[in-house]
Amino acid sequence: MSRRRIVLSVVGAVVVVGLVMFGWIAFGPGPMDFAGGHRVSLADYKGASPTGVPADFASADPIARGKYLTIAADCQACHTAKGGIPFAGGLPFKLPFGTIWSPNITPDKETGIGGWSDAQFLRALREGVDDQGEHLYPAMPFASYTWLTDADALAIRAYLRTLPAVRRETRANTFSFPFNQRRLMSIWSGLFNPNKRFEPNADRSPAWNRGAYLAEGLAHCGECHTPRNLGQALDNRHKYAGAVTAGWRAFNLSGDKDTGVGGWSDAELVQYLAQGHAPGRGTAAGPMGEAVDLSLSHLTPSDIAALTTYLRTIPAVSTPDQPRPAPGPAPTGHRMAAADTAAPLGKKIFEGACIGCHAWSGNGALTGLATLNGSRAVNDPDATNVAQVVILGANRRTAHGQSVMPAFGNAYSDAEIAAVANYVTARFGSKPSSIGPKQVAALRKAN
Repeated sequence: MSRRRIVLSVVGAVVVVGLVMFGWIAFGPGPMDFAGGHRVSLADYKGASPTGVPADFASADPIARGKYLTIAADCQACHTAKGGIPFAGGLPFKLPFGTIWSPNITPDKETGIGGWSDAQFLRALREGVDDQGEHLYPAMPFASYTWLTDADALAIRAYLRTLPAVRRETRANTFSFPFNQRRLMSIWSGLFNPNKRFEPNADRSPAWNRGAYLAEGLAHCGECHTPRNLGQALDNRHKYAGAVTAGWRAFNLSGDKDTGVGGWSDAELVQYLAQGHAPGRGTAAGPMGEAVDLSLSHLTPSDIAALTTYLRTIPAVSTPDQPRPAPGPAPTGHRMAAADTAAPLGKKIFEGACIGCHAWSGNGALTGLATLNGSRAVNDPDATNVAQVVILGANRRTAHGQSVMPAFGNAYSDAEIAAVANYVTARFGSKPSSIGPKQVAALRKAN
């Protein structure tokens, strides 16, 4: 065979492999395809409508309904800077190729969305194109909001109109070339945003369909809990298998019994969603704690039950890098001695700053919210969330009490935070972590 034919054969093989990879990424399953069944239009669905507000709000005025949907969509979390005015934007999203700031969505006509038409609002929310025709980056979860009906999207719009108008310019992003070329987002949207409204599954229950509409549309759970493919779109072949987002680990929500929530009872899942805490399962912190406090805790019991119904059907996806949580209380004897030996600096810090609330047993000295045993965070071999909580602290209040975890980021060095994180995972988790100062420094930058 001539050299030319060999070169052409190699090039041809590379092209074929590239096309196969492109097809694998671009034409993956949708978020609800796992369920099979027959989908129908809302008009043809025979059950109670899975969209809109729950029956509890059926008699509420339009603004109250819009407020409920806005809370369910968790808009405030992303469109509020730390310590800033709600919905006035300014929250930074620090990505590997630059930083983007969330925009002002108050009714200010010059710096907010007060001058937008309803059509422009719908296009931005569900297609990722703003009032000037500029494409938005998928930090705005328009590929999830695309499932929202016109009525629900415009109800959110109506509620946002009632907010105080705040004049606040949105900072320009710092993306480097080629990521600063917004027009390229049209290609991304064409590949990964279906731009379709929600269609109920006629072979599933009304509760399942309501849960699907909440999880995949309004609450956009997959945006944090589903890993992303090479195109930075959700990889629904590993649906809800967990991912690291904004410097925090969002854990596996699939039906896997060891590394997901397949071993949780319905009551535990309901309690965790509604309160951000379930005994023996841990307490939410970081973005999940914020999602509970600003959104999920305000949903009606029927909607939390619907979310639970839907989550129960997510296929099991094992994540071997996240071992099954060790049972509590903390062990004694050889394992405890091994933890003390492996991280002596961490033990010293824990003894001085942590034991008063968490106790040597890990069961919490003052409140169950401080329990470490069974928590996914202390069983993460990367210790990502443990380190983040030490850096940033956490303030959670539920029906089971209040837990105020101070922020120690300014009190301890990167090496000290790494040491105490490694000690906590070694003592209370199923596998010791080995996070180092460099990783802690990177987590600080992500905040």
